Amino acid sequence: MRSRNSKAALVAATTGLALSLSACAGWGGGGVGGGGADSINVLMVNNPQMIDLQKLTADNFTKETGIKVNFTVLPENDVRDKISQEFSSQAGQYDVASLSNFEIPIYAKAKWIAPLDSYLAADTEFDQADILKSMTTSLSSEGKVYGEPFYGESSFLMYRKDVLQAKGITMPAKPTWQEVADIAAKVDGAEPGMKGICLRGQPGWGQLFAPLTTVVNTFGGTWFDQDWTPRVDAPEFKAAVSFYVDLVRAHGEKGAPQAGFTECLNNLIQGNVAMWYDATSAAGSLEADGSKFKGKFGYAPAPVVKTESSGWLYAWSWSIQQASTKKDNAWKFISWASGKKYENLVGSQIGWTSVPAGKRASTYENPDYLKVSSAFAEPTRAAIEAADPENPGVQPRPAIGIQFVDIPEFPDLGTQVSQDVSSAIAGKTSVDDALERGQELAEDVAERYQARGQ
Repeated sequence: MRSRNSKAALVAATTGLALSLSACAGWGGGGVGGGGADSINVLMVNNPQMIDLQKLTADNFTKETGIKVNFTVLPENDVRDKISQEFSSQAGQYDVASLSNFEIPIYAKAKWIAPLDSYLAADTEFDQADILKSMTTSLSSEGKVYGEPFYGESSFLMYRKDVLQAKGITMPAKPTWQEVADIAAKVDGAEPGMKGICLRGQPGWGQLFAPLTTVVNTFGGTWFDQDWTPRVDAPEFKAAVSFYVDLVRAHGEKGAPQAGFTECLNNLIQGNVAMWYDATSAAGSLEADGSKFKGKFGYAPAPVVKTESSGWLYAWSWSIQQASTKKDNAWKFISWASGKKYENLVGSQIGWTSVPAGKRASTYENPDYLKVSSAFAEPTRAAIEAADPENPGVQPRPAIGIQFVDIPEFPDLGTQVSQDVSSAIAGKTSVDDALERGQELAEDVAERYQARGQ
């Protein structure tokens, strides 16, 4: 059983955020960002595509509109903390921030960010219909759009075609998880030091449980039923976690309990594993010039069991702070940064491999982009379009989300449970014990939502 102190820590951490979401829903906040009337302040993550944006803004957006953009660029964990503090206080210092599809529905309900529908109705160039439907759904709340994607991703299975071919194996067009496990066993040791598959084992709600929750979904499990009944120790959830743990222990990468996205990417690039289930965004690195096995990778849909598809959905996106007094200029920046013309600008000035893809249907019809992404463009588009953030499993859910439950408490809940599952991968605890403790934590979260009648 989990100690009382551990349970209390989760309650304290999540209750504070939950209360701030319900209580700090003010529309006011008179603070105005510095830099003059013809400037906006943008707070964003320091991912490579964002850095490209920062470099291109002055000579293009500012030159065309006269609007100066003051960027504050921070690492992911730091920027999430700063955005949360800034937007919850509605100080108005920043007009635009980079948010993911995890935060946007939560922030929308708290009235920390402004709906964009009036701008979309008036902007004839932006073309919201070109934004992939699953993206629009995940960035909306109660029928209104609150964010525009800068780039997005789903998940799929990446594998070495030559390794499978040498073993006489053909990857199914739509593999099941059992078929993937069978293939992993056959290609384990196919080359010296090669393991069958890489799967994340590093603790974290956005590390281990990003892929693992999609496995739970397609096995028929869920974190919570529609009425907030927790189902972490249910047979379906347990079957999914047991399958994942057994697979990675039997045929997975060395050091699996510490392996996250980066470690698995390196393992596949270096030839240490034959397969990897993870983010579609990884394909660009696999097919980049200089990649040791460029052209030898295949891409299959996320493996399934009981669902038609099981890929996740993630997008770094733009939202406008409700307290901003420069919303019109903020929208001009967003419509440029998430627009078709910007993708062409990146392609022509930086290179088509750097285009922030994964958000627009037109990207996957652009011949210049397809020249450099033909190996993975169609599987990526198909994975994103197949993702259904409102119905990712076999039963109705109480909150939107595929690889997460879109509530403020989930990062703490998912991370704590992931620590025990990672320990199971390391052989230090059992799946049953890990999920028994996880059920207790989920019950603490569920009680608050059930009490509110949500």
